[in-house]
Amino acid sequence: MSNVLQQFLEENLEALREQGLYNEIDPVEGANGPVIQVRGKSLINLSSNNYLGLATNEHLKQIAQRTIEQYGVGAGAVRTINGTLDLHVKLEETLAKFKGTEAAISYQSGFNCNMAAISAVIDKHDAILSDQLNHASIIDGCRLSKAKIIAYNHSDMDDLRAKAKEAKASGLYKKIMIITDGVFSMDGDLAKLPEIVDIAKEFDCITYVDDAHGSGVTGKGAGTVKHFGLQQDIDFQIGTLSKAIGVVGGYVAGKKNLIDWLKVRSRPFLFSTALPPGDVAAITRAVEMLMESTALHDQLWENGDYLKKGLQQLGFNIGHSETPITPCIIGDEKLTQTFSKRLFEEGVYAKSIVFPTVPKGTGRVRNMPIATHTKGMLDDALAIYEKVGRELGVIG
Repeated sequence: MSNVLQQFLEENLEALREQGLYNEIDPVEGANGPVIQVRGKSLINLSSNNYLGLATNEHLKQIAQRTIEQYGVGAGAVRTINGTLDLHVKLEETLAKFKGTEAAISYQSGFNCNMAAISAVIDKHDAILSDQLNHASIIDGCRLSKAKIIAYNHSDMDDLRAKAKEAKASGLYKKIMIITDGVFSMDGDLAKLPEIVDIAKEFDCITYVDDAHGSGVTGKGAGTVKHFGLQQDIDFQIGTLSKAIGVVGGYVAGKKNLIDWLKVRSRPFLFSTALPPGDVAAITRAVEMLMESTALHDQLWENGDYLKKGLQQLGFNIGHSETPITPCIIGDEKLTQTFSKRLFEEGVYAKSIVFPTVPKGTGRVRNMPIATHTKGMLDDALAIYEKVGRELGVIG
């Protein structure tokens, strides 16, 4: 290793450790369900994005296994050569139906969606109005486009309107896009989509919603755009297939001509091997299950409300979440990490979230109950939270 690289790594890793910003990665020994094994210890799992428990669903596992026997473990090529299997076509038709759009396109990850879709339609002649708390993949997708990026205050519609008006009046930009998360993953609040659509119509802006944490969770499972009844008003609906859907990948849903354009101009679609067939079959069936029944969705919300109420009654600051995502906001980064470690020692896996994932001074433990948690598990978790919270002075 070069001396300059060695020095850079040693100095900066040590700085992160001193500031309480170094993230320890804990390998999970087995399936990522409501209870997990880490370092031989059984833990109530409150850190998973497996919202509906579908990652370990027996029916989906059987479908994936049967599909692998028929199609193999990989697609074998990029989509534009001969990597598009009939399975991919069925998946995208199912996703379009699920999201209430004309068409959809699948990608290898939700991160890839934002790399692909933004830069395929936006360039250096354009501007992007981006919520300050947008996900890192949106930020990187915006940077890749080389457009002028104009951040607006989080969910501040007066600020968005003023900046949209200014950008439009300047005459500097061919296209203006408004980008927001549908559900903000660290606080659990919803984007103000009706107001965003009104502003977009007023100033002829493109609308783009990344609903990674909304698909399967809001809108009776169909997402935040459906929650507000705006399927015909949002140009880009972005989603992941690795959270509530339980497998891997991402998608963009919208008008047919938009999807046709992404198939010929979005680089991750053109230059990455297609999603594996076993995964595609499991994803398709998972989406069908969400369209057939809201049972898992309803159980998720019941569990989320139960945990949220319990933590609030204990005196924890849980912010203003509008979804099952429940942050316990602690503030100081080192205290946040100590809190998470003590939870681990007592039997709860709830990961500390600190800068740069959230702003400095807003460290929190992010709790994510899932549909397959039992009330007994949640009661045990609340008892541990109370013990650790009082021990560390986080609650009185």
